[in-house]
Amino acid sequence: MEKLNKKIEKFEDLLVWGRAHKLVLELYDMIKKFPNEEKYRITEQLLRAAISIPTNIAEGFGRYSRKEFIQFLIISRGSAAEVKYLLVLSKDLKYINMELYNKFNSELDEIGKMINGLINSIRSNNH
Repeated sequence: MEKLNKKIEKFEDLLVWGRAHKLVLELYDMIKKFPNEEKYRITEQLLRAAISIPTNIAEGFGRYSRKEFIQFLIISRGSAAEVKYLLVLSKDLKYINMELYNKFNSELDEIGKMINGLINSIRSNNH
């Protein structure tokens, strides 16, 4: 859950956005090792889904209502699940090893928990 030690004034202040952004950067590095024939298959889909996580957090933050923000967070959470599957596929195709898979899978679990915490926080402050 987001710790509100300081006022959240922009989406960059959200810890979950920062973690999701860092994940995207790390995935960009990871896919450089994928075979060239995957350029328009798994890698494109993987990056699109990964980029969607912080993008939807940012877009939702910029919306006018808590309800809209929650909806964008739910989309972001769905994108995280999509990335998880694409990592399973990448592992099974032997494009990534188990260590790398576990690292990204664990980070996605944490990001998902943070998104859930933020959703719950917004909902509880809605009353």
